[in-house]
Amino acid sequence: MINTSSLIESALAGDEAAFNQLVSLWYKRIYNYSLKHCGDEDLTADITQRTFIAVYRNLSKLKEKSRFKPWLYRIATNFCYEEGRRKSKSKTVPFAFSSNEEGEVTMVGDGEAKGSFFNPEHSFQQQELERILFDCLGQLSEDQRSVIIMKEYEGMKFHEIADALNASENTIKTRLYRGLKTLKLKLDEKNINKETIHYEL
Repeated sequence: MINTSSLIESALAGDEAAFNQLVSLWYKRIYNYSLKHCGDEDLTADITQRTFIAVYRNLSKLKEKSRFKPWLYRIATNFCYEEGRRKSKSKTVPFAFSSNEEGEVTMVGDGEAKGSFFNPEHSFQQQELERILFDCLGQLSEDQRSVIIMKEYEGMKFHEIADALNASENTIKTRLYRGLKTLKLKLDEKNINKETIHYEL
């Protein structure tokens, strides 16, 4: 299987097919990441296209191939921030919360929470809950929202997120903790909790 580093080397040598493979390898992840940011499919497609155009134009400036992933997400994030300051349509994003004995809040995705609210018998209620969840996520600061999406959805490591957002790992951990805590509080304000929708908090 061809890896990212070898594709980058070939692309830098002028192999357009290699660059197209590089795009194919990462397109879906950047698309999904951007979609969770802006919630609009057309806008997401535009952001994703602009991201890879920027990659094509600036790939030669990437000094370390091992840092391609955070570099790529940094480009996408910048476009998301740019578009995020404009009005965009909402899109549902499924997630829930869990907390440990120390009160630290973490997020779990679709199907991971006990008593998940994705119950076919209550589809209308679920759609409304999802809308509220996404709305609350959208109320977070751009930095907190980016960290949550990168960590909880993209599965990125703290050092990768720190590189992508040009911040220290401690700063990233703080943003994640505060972002998830704020998100939980916003849901509590809307009476979205384990008693009302039967998922673990």
